[in-house]
Amino acid sequence: MTWDELIPEIAHLGAAGGSGAAVTAIEYDSRRVRPGAVFVAMKGGTTDGNRYIDKALAAGALGIVTDAAETFDHLLVYRPGLPALEVEHGRRALAQASAAFFHHPERTLAATGITGTNGKTTTAFLLESLLNRAGRSAVLIGTIEYHVAGESRPSLHTTPESRDVFELMAEGVARGATELVTEVSSHALDQGRMAGIAFDVAVFTNLTRDHLDYHRTMDNYFAAKRLLFDGTVYPAPRVAVINQNDPRGEELAAVARYAGAEVRTYGIGKGAWRAGNFTLTPSGATIDLETPAGAARVESRLAGEVNVLNLLAACAAAHARGVGFDDLVNAVPALKPVPGRFQPVDAGQPFTVIVDYAHTDDALRNLTALARQMTAAAGKRVITLFGCGGDRDRTKRPRMGEAAGRGSDFVVATSDNPRSEDPRAILAEVEPGLRNSGIEYTIEPDRAAAIRLALAAASAGDVVLLAGKGHENEQVLADRIIPFDDAHVALSMLGELGYREGQ
Repeated sequence: MTWDELIPEIAHLGAAGGSGAAVTAIEYDSRRVRPGAVFVAMKGGTTDGNRYIDKALAAGALGIVTDAAETFDHLLVYRPGLPALEVEHGRRALAQASAAFFHHPERTLAATGITGTNGKTTTAFLLESLLNRAGRSAVLIGTIEYHVAGESRPSLHTTPESRDVFELMAEGVARGATELVTEVSSHALDQGRMAGIAFDVAVFTNLTRDHLDYHRTMDNYFAAKRLLFDGTVYPAPRVAVINQNDPRGEELAAVARYAGAEVRTYGIGKGAWRAGNFTLTPSGATIDLETPAGAARVESRLAGEVNVLNLLAACAAAHARGVGFDDLVNAVPALKPVPGRFQPVDAGQPFTVIVDYAHTDDALRNLTALARQMTAAAGKRVITLFGCGGDRDRTKRPRMGEAAGRGSDFVVATSDNPRSEDPRAILAEVEPGLRNSGIEYTIEPDRAAAIRLALAAASAGDVVLLAGKGHENEQVLADRIIPFDDAHVALSMLGELGYREGQ
């Protein structure tokens, strides 16, 4: 593809120059520009790509796409003959350029987008597994990792920029993939990172308090999620799968219907796809699945009520993508738990240790409630370790403290990813919630030491929850990033306490 062939693919306000030279790449990061690349300079929340145009040109950029009128005018005067476009929306232009450069993989892959505060990752993994077992091949984009037709890769962002999404999609198409399953964050929706993709199916898991450092209010947060369904910025999905147990579910269903989507609701005891009854077991759940497509009793290996909802969402979405009901029922018993989501750590100790990504007050309530179900009959304790990330929504910190306290018998508050903040200052904002809960607690900023403390406090039959980081294998500090994996650290600490796996 040449610059002249690329221009008609991008909605633009003005054009300058021209070139029959081949475009070698589409880039939005000047550090990745190589000779022949087109650099898309766009305004962002923390920086402005227009500041890096000279750097991109010095690296050999063939042409510039800019969302700043003054920058385009400057190029006309000081870079005469340079191929350049002025666009209204930088991220939309990035998506259009990327789709064209990567030969429009969105026309081959049927896309399912999953949004919500909690449950996105598990639902995405379950949906991909259901599609795979039905003979489909998928590209998965999410928090833990990316999958390209069966190949796993590290995840850099829950929802990457459109250029990177299109590259992953193109690789998937080349390997025979027919499906895209992607988590869609509220940030990505608000910033336009999903531009260029028409979702066939969109899933809403829930909305609880999170990301208010960015969105400021819960209404703004919901408005960002709603963009996936309402047809105002992105095309409305063909099918909207919506959690009817969530207070915002009814409103979102009405919005989606008005936009022209077919709505399929799900829930526990309500919704078209519902769990009529379910029984939680130590190794999962037995669920009476009731749907318009049929009814069946299924055995799931995923523990907890929240995973009943995640499974319902994935089944409804898979059915919307053409997977038969009988195939779904047959596939459920083989579905595996997701890494870092209620992940057991076993070194032969007489108590249960669970690693989980719970990093909001609602997620902590769900997690501790599940642990309480596991210990209630025997009268054992729930011990919860958690922390709050730095440079993120400060208003949820006391709420998380209170949620952890009210659901536990003993709490260890510690550091999560403090980033630029002082861990002790973060914990000082958590502590009022802990005090309000009236529970016994201790504060230990060193996460490794805190994990050892929590494990040492456990007796036979107790459940120890290590919450907040889940699948993450690094800890982000003010001046460096260090390797840190809760499951690995817990195994090491259990060894120090005299427990050895296999003994």
